[in-house]
Amino acid sequence: MALVSCRECGKEVSTSARTCPHCGAPRPGDQIWQGTGFEWQSSRTFLGYPLVHVAFGRTAQGNMRVAKGVIAIGQFAVGFITLAQFGIGLLFGFGQFLVGFTALAQVAIALYVGVGQIATGYVALGQVVLAHYGLAQIGWASHLWSPRHRDPQAMEYFTHLLEVLKSWGPFFGKSQPP
Repeated sequence: MALVSCRECGKEVSTSARTCPHCGAPRPGDQIWQGTGFEWQSSRTFLGYPLVHVAFGRTAQGNMRVAKGVIAIGQFAVGFITLAQFGIGLLFGFGQFLVGFTALAQVAIALYVGVGQIATGYVALGQVVLAHYGLAQIGWASHLWSPRHRDPQAMEYFTHLLEVLKSWGPFFGKSQPP
């Protein structure tokens, strides 16, 4: 192990040190440190935001990289369409914890349709839901269909929804003639 000067405090540190034991600088043996992770933005923009922004990890200052774009992909992301661990999807979000108009996530907080282990929305499907129309193991809804609560209006709504989805073609279960 060779010793070099820390780029932040100038004291000797190992070239393989993850942090400086004196000042706490990350990767003190590197002359230039860009942070961790990855970040990419498309050159095309819409209303000043990149069409696609992919970001994860930390900046050189130690801040989380946040993807912000029409399509935002990252650990933390905000976009019209978002794929993230934690994010806000104005139209649609997919990930672990999402807030948006529609959301498909472990925890989906949606205005219209939420699908997830825990879900909210006008229509919510999941293990635990809070909705106007809910299909769940347990939940609170104006019209709930669950093992313990079988609201006929909820059953009618979800049966109709299934028929509409089936009419959309093979992706939803109805095969199309050749």
